Amino acid sequence: MSTTTESLTDVQSEIAHAIAQTLVQADTDANELGKAIAYLRTYINREQAGARFFDYLKTLAKNGRHIGHSKRTTGYYYNIEHACSQYLKAYQDDVAVMLQILGWTSRLMRYYQNSDSIGEITAPVVESARQAEIAEVISAHNFAVAQVLSATVTAIKGNKVTYEMLGTIKLTQKEPKKAKSLSEGQVVEVEIVDLKEDGSIKKVKCVN
Repeated sequence: MSTTTESLTDVQSEIAHAIAQTLVQADTDANELGKAIAYLRTYINREQAGARFFDYLKTLAKNGRHIGHSKRTTGYYYNIEHACSQYLKAYQDDVAVMLQILGWTSRLMRYYQNSDSIGEITAPVVESARQAEIAEVISAHNFAVAQVLSATVTAIKGNKVTYEMLGTIKLTQKEPKKAKSLSEGQVVEVEIVDLKEDGSIKKVKCVN
């Protein structure tokens, strides 16, 4: 089986792999995930379908024994609820994307169940749609120190300047020598001075 998730973005693909790896490590039944996916698909057009899905998983995980599920099945739902809450919260307002990710997760679970090694879980944990958007930008660019990017000045407070790069990434930097000569809305060039461990931009400076 191919593990290439062509219909997903890089970050979404990493999330699908991470959920599958997490569930297989916890010895979760892929059929129970399939039932959860069927529930989400049934209610996809309802208002707040994503939030309802998470509530549904929580109910099954918490009260599964009371509604006829075995201890083992309730454990499966606890694992599913925990993994989905960890990795999918950012997409709860985009049920179509959640379904795509979970569809691939189901396929990947069967792959990992038949694999000798599950491997390291490397997906980013994104808790909001904004974080997901930023994660997508980071995954699509290999940033490097000394790299120059175009940036828009979005705010100036004293000697602190907020730059927006690539339409998504915002950073506030001290620019004691530049702040007074800049104006909000101005497009400038900034140089990457430092990166975080995950490859995202930590610090920039204006080079205009």
